[in-house]
Amino acid sequence: MKNRREFLKTTCPTVAFAFFGVSLIQACSSSEEPMPTVPTNSGQTNTDTAGVTQNGNTISIDLNAANFSGLATVGSWMNLTSAGVLLLRVSSDTIRAFDNCCPHQGTRTQWSYGNNTFNCANHGNSFGTGNNTANCNSGATNGDLVSYTSSISGNTLTINKA
Repeated sequence: MKNRREFLKTTCPTVAFAFFGVSLIQACSSSEEPMPTVPTNSGQTNTDTAGVTQNGNTISIDLNAANFSGLATVGSWMNLTSAGVLLLRVSSDTIRAFDNCCPHQGTRTQWSYGNNTFNCANHGNSFGTGNNTANCNSGATNGDLVSYTSSISGNTLTINKA
């Protein structure tokens, strides 16, 4: 009995941490450090500035740049932290842009997307993409993210944050 108890005491925490630890640490983190780029079509945080040009409130993105290949599929999204925007591919010729600042407490790096809402893992709040805008760091726990005008011409996505 003692050997079993020792085994469970030493093994169970390791196994539990392996399954849940990293996601729990990230979900509870309040750090504003950018998360590493995760190359998937379902969503990624992009800290790479290759292909991005910003002039005042206008952001131009070369969609041919390798770090934007994840936006090729309808339904894919990206958190472009260097420009402060969430990008959502809604059709073959449309990418919508939103402020990546969480209306609740300003978190910018802990986003996921599903069921037509962006979800902030900092406190579990969900925000839509409509017109009921909740401003950055306003304490709001629901509403829609601030959206920006965007257009695609050829392989260039242009976003106007004004």
